[in-house]
Amino acid sequence: MAESEHAAQAGRKVDAESSDKQVPRQDEEKLKNWYIGSIDQGTTSTRFLIFNGLGVPVASHQLEFKQMYPHPGWMEQDPLEIVESVQTCIEEATKSFTEMGKSVDDIKAIGITSQRETTVLWDRDTGEPLYNAIAWPDTRTQPIVRELKDKKGADKLQDICGLPLSTYPSALKLTWLLRNVKEIQQAYDAGRLMFGTIDTWLLYCLNGGKEKNVHVTDTTNASRTMFVDLRSLEYSPEVLEFFQLDPKKIFLPKIVPCSDAEAFGSLASGILKGKKITGCLGDQSAALVGQLGFEPGMAKNTYGTGCFLLYNVGEKPVMSSHGLLATVAYNFGGKRKPVYALEGSIAVAGSAVKYVVNNLKFVDSSAKISECAGTVKDNGGCYFVTAFSGLFAPYWIDDAQGTMFGITQYTQQGHIARAALEATCFQTKAILDAMEKDSGHKLTELAVDGGMTDSDLCMQVCVFCFRYSILTTAQLCQFQADITNIPVDRPVMRETTALGAAIVAGFAVDVWKEFEELKEINKEDRTIFRPQLPLEESTRMYRRWTKAVEMSKGWLDSATEAQTR
Repeated sequence: MAESEHAAQAGRKVDAESSDKQVPRQDEEKLKNWYIGSIDQGTTSTRFLIFNGLGVPVASHQLEFKQMYPHPGWMEQDPLEIVESVQTCIEEATKSFTEMGKSVDDIKAIGITSQRETTVLWDRDTGEPLYNAIAWPDTRTQPIVRELKDKKGADKLQDICGLPLSTYPSALKLTWLLRNVKEIQQAYDAGRLMFGTIDTWLLYCLNGGKEKNVHVTDTTNASRTMFVDLRSLEYSPEVLEFFQLDPKKIFLPKIVPCSDAEAFGSLASGILKGKKITGCLGDQSAALVGQLGFEPGMAKNTYGTGCFLLYNVGEKPVMSSHGLLATVAYNFGGKRKPVYALEGSIAVAGSAVKYVVNNLKFVDSSAKISECAGTVKDNGGCYFVTAFSGLFAPYWIDDAQGTMFGITQYTQQGHIARAALEATCFQTKAILDAMEKDSGHKLTELAVDGGMTDSDLCMQVCVFCFRYSILTTAQLCQFQADITNIPVDRPVMRETTALGAAIVAGFAVDVWKEFEELKEINKEDRTIFRPQLPLEESTRMYRRWTKAVEMSKGWLDSATEAQTR
């Protein structure tokens, strides 16, 4: 542990270069007293943060909400509970803000970032949801995926929308709901069915529901449904026809840029009633914006419930031939063109930690997993393929299931805990290799954020290959550096997803007007984790991981088994 901590300290940046254009002092003072609220609605919890114009969070509140697992592979959420969690977080964070002597009048706007792909359907006449939200990691659609892969036109879809047929996008969840929920089929037949991802549902509810009927989405979230042509950023008639959807029977949200002063409406009730919502984007795009990834070639990796690596490819989409997704990175609107990204999506990251805590009960909280992993010096030859939702990028193996290899009488709890943490870093290495092949360029540095990056060990493994334990603020970072053999750059303020939502909202109301004004935000005291593990050792570990992935295939050997398990 001492070596890992020393490496982290040695790698700390010292503000080598001063910016040529410093923000004038009077502007800096003004920005300190301008505030933007940010709704960060994630897979397992909701937060509301208030940032000042310098990108510093001054107040926040967080709530977890219930996850439902009615069958193996299924994951649902209560749409109404999600809305309530957002409203509560806004109330509590704003109370803390005003208790500091600050005024809500100084909050200029609100931004929203949310989990993507998670699908909500509701009735236009009542405004009430017709079923639980089906969360993005849910795998109940595996039989439908296999069916549709054999359908005429399936081979053309990814070139249109950037996404492969898999359990991941919203289109497959909608298909399942139409086939299996009578109330939804009836609403569709009657022309009353409203569709949305979580951003759309929140905007609809926060604006007052059916009375205002604000039904919009932004380009980043829309690009995760499969319904959108990535080049035109409009709904694709060809894709809608493939999924047998009649646009006259289902209300699809209007697609608008991420930053807009009018399109997203305003809060209809509560302590911030009347405040405009001026920014909206999916959580992974928000993290790229929060990391200031505005130049082609910049990349970020967010370690949360899942793990998501976005690589800025510029103003034209790049269709992957190596298992990655093409997606919209961000779209500020106005005179700025949309910017695209290659994405590598890992379904299970922080949720593997929760599995070790809640199911295996090795420790009584996620915060203690590093202690468990730290009781051993390495993984003891144990590899854990955390394919709880199959395997996402770059493998796209929907018949894989969670499997553990290399267990012997020597294997202890610490080895399994380490193996669960290492799995995310190995998959990140696979994604980076695919990105290098698609882009023709090797990444020179990886910006990271998300809850798991509190672990210095895991980040070093990402640089190297997980030499120490994970989740002790330098460990995850060190392991990621080791296994990928590139430096990992971690900010001190790691609420970059919420910051990204605040930035797009701020641009709509002229808190900032140019990206240049943001360049000093969250730049102080960043930690750089550099590779330490010998290349031959990290290569050996990754080779074993690849073998484990191959052996995890085929556990679901038929569509019938997938449907009934």
